Parts: sequence; structure tokens; C-alpha cells
Amino acid sequence: MPKMTTYSEYDGLGLAELVAKKAVTPGELVEAAIERIEDHNPTLNAVVHKGYDDARRWATGPLPDGPFKGVPFLIKDLGAQVKGWPRTSGSLFAQVAADTEDSELVKRYRAAGVVLLGKTNTPEFGIPGVTASERLGSCRNPWNPDHISGGSSGGAASATAAGIVPMAHASDGLGSIRIPAACCGLFGMKVTRDRTPICEVSDGALGFSVHHVVSRTVRDSAAMLDATDGAQANDPFQAPAKDGPYLAEVSKSPGRLRIAWSAETPSGRPIPDEMMAALLRTVDLLKGLGHEVFERGLGVDQRLLYRAQGLASASNFSANVQRWVEALGREPEEGELGPLARRGYEAGKRISGQQAFWGFQQLRLMNRQILAAFEDFEVYLSPVMATPAPRADWLDPLTDDLKEFDRRQAATYPYTPPFNFTGQPSMSVPLWQSEDGLPIGMMFSGRFADEATLYRLAGQLEKEAPWKDRRPQVWG
Repeated sequence: MPKMTTYSEYDGLGLAELVAKKAVTPGELVEAAIERIEDHNPTLNAVVHKGYDDARRWATGPLPDGPFKGVPFLIKDLGAQVKGWPRTSGSLFAQVAADTEDSELVKRYRAAGVVLLGKTNTPEFGIPGVTASERLGSCRNPWNPDHISGGSSGGAASATAAGIVPMAHASDGLGSIRIPAACCGLFGMKVTRDRTPICEVSDGALGFSVHHVVSRTVRDSAAMLDATDGAQANDPFQAPAKDGPYLAEVSKSPGRLRIAWSAETPSGRPIPDEMMAALLRTVDLLKGLGHEVFERGLGVDQRLLYRAQGLASASNFSANVQRWVEALGREPEEGELGPLARRGYEAGKRISGQQAFWGFQQLRLMNRQILAAFEDFEVYLSPVMATPAPRADWLDPLTDDLKEFDRRQAATYPYTPPFNFTGQPSMSVPLWQSEDGLPIGMMFSGRFADEATLYRLAGQLEKEAPWKDRRPQVWG
């Protein structure tokens, strides 16, 4: 069949419209996506499981009449289960040869009409903000393959930015949707806690991690959230119900918002001039759109905040590995855990129950402080990252010098985690580019359960400062 040369020009809803008009078949879309994986994956290493035969079979069979009927889609290889497909979590230890059923979230993706095509790269257990592991290798950035694609949803972002798929499944526990979106020039919404079904026991324990997508357009993100939001059966926790479809919000005016902004970092060190200039340009853009914009930080002791989180997260991670030990009937052997995972597993064992729950309690107390700050404004603005996407050889999670890696990572990602702690929605919007042509994302965080306001603002920004037609080096 002839190659569909315009495939990558469309977002997900656009491709679904072509299918609905019978201008193209789901099978043709799958072949277009496969061609692009084969073209770009040797450079990017974004797709780590190729489910081509399954995708071709599903594409030619009956598909649900969802909003994305026939659109190729990729699942992050962390947590989410696809029946019959392997699940590695980026680990040499925690592997499943073939899952026996779909996760509830995957069932909802299928009901939306997408055709699952494969799985995307992720670092081991999703730990760092860099997608690299001994199990799956390093994932690279389509804008410049010498640079990282972010993490832990780096494979999803790399594949989407390169035009392999219009959007892909992603998850965010400390920034893992927003960071890759910022690195790769995409839109990424971290949804409210429990807005969509969780896929891992460990994430449910602390409530930090949520699942959604990275996408090239705001409307794809909104429409997919409409298709997947809501509590799963027997779930004791759920986010407040939305007032109406998120897709409808994208085209609505956000009105005149009170927006606080800050460049403050936990270390107190200033961010590079280029990033500060991008932040101030965003402030000017927002003021020009009629919003009330003023400088104000979150008003919390961020060093104490991260100390509390470290105790709770280390204990939670160690318990997660222990569940794998119980499932596999053995401890991880030498070399089966990467340096970050091994350190985290052993450190968690040394934390007492009292220390872990002190951390969890302290987080709850400080979350209230952050949420209270939002009583005086509707949106909080900061950069997503302190720098554009670093070079892969500068930020390497497989290094022997973990202290230096920690220092570099902390200097790169000072902004995203607080909104995982509070459970608030927070989005990365790819407004700008660096002097070297790398994307720069701005982060807008909203009140608890108020994705609607963020989608309205994102729709306005997408119209006033469009990014859809920017093209990376590796594309289409």
C-alpha cells in the first residue's frame, strides 16, 4: 500500500476524523506508524516492545466507536498491563513475560478506539528524570539525539515528538509527564490524584503517581482524559467529578485569571538567564492576554518538604521491590538492580516505620500549606525545568558517581514534585525554544481537581503562541 506521507501532520482526533470519513483505514494508520518506528527507533530507542502483529489484527477487526477510533497508540512499559505483552519496568529483575489481563486504564484506552502498537522506553522503576537503563538502553530526544528525552515517560515523549504517534500513554510520580513533555516540545497534563485509574500498588500507597498521556495538541489530551477519567471499580479513593467534558473547555475563554509566578528553587540558587528570560516572556504573554500576574512563591520550606518526601518515598519504593521479591520467590541477584534501584531498595530497609510515617505526616501538613496558597490565586506558574534538556552524557543514571548524578538532577528538576505531593493538576506547555533549538516548557499548576481551568488556559496559549508546526530533527 502507498505510504501515508501526511500521517504525522495530524493529531489523534484528526486521524480519527479521517477514519470516520473513510479517507483512511485503521490498518493504513498502523502501517504508517510502523514505518516511522522502523525509520526512527534506531536513533531514538523510544519503542521497546513492537506489537506489530497484534496491532495489525486489532486494526482490521471491530474497533469501539470511541473518539480515537483507529489511532495508533503506545503504552509506557511501567505498571500498565497489556494482555499477552511483556512488562519489564525497565528492570532486569522485575519482569513479567506476558501479562494475563489488561489494566483498567488500558481497557479504557481500548474503549476510546485506539490501536495498541507497542510499549515505550522507561528507566528502571521510573526512578530518574532520564530514560536510560541497563535493561532497555537510553532513549534520545528527537530535537537533538545527543540530549535526553526526559523521564520517566521519555519513550512516550520521544515517540510522540518524532511523529510516530500523535500521543502516548505516560505517568507522572514526581514530574514524569511534565519533564519529558518539556524536553520534547509536547503538551503534558499531570491530572489530579485519582482522576484516572492507577496501575501500581506502590503508587496508590502514596498517591503521588497518576496516568495520562503526552500529546502534540491540547485537545487530544482533553479528549483522552474525557475517555479515561473516573474511579475504577472498588477503588476507595476518587477525584471529584468534573463539571463537564474537558474537550469543551479547550475552546472556552479562561477569563481573567489570578496567576502567581516564581522562579524559586529548593536550593535558593537562581536559574540560568535563558530560562529566566523564558519565564518573564511568559509573564508578559499572560499579562497581554489580560490575566492578573504577580510574583509569589509557594511559601513553604522546600528543604523540609523534600526531606519528608524522601523518607516516605524510600520506604514505599523498598516495599515495592519487596513485593517483587515475594512474587518471584527470591532476592535480586548482583547486577539485577541498577545503581539507583539498588541504593533505594537498601536505603528503604534502613528507615524505621516511625521515620516513614513522620515523613508522610509532614508531607500532609505541608501539602495543606501549599493548597492554602491557592486560595489567593487560581494558577501557579514556574518553568518545568531549570534548564533545557541536558546532554545524555552529562545526566547519566547509570554512572558510578551517584552523588554527582543526584546533584545534577536536583539542579535540573527543581519544580515539578510538589504538585505530586498535593495531588493538584499541573501541566507542561511548550511555549518557547532555547538558543540551541531545544524546547522550553512552562509549568502551570491549578487548584485541586481543577483541570478545567488549566485546559481553558492551555487552549488560549496554544492559539496565541502555537507550537504544533515546530519540527524536531527526527520527524515524520
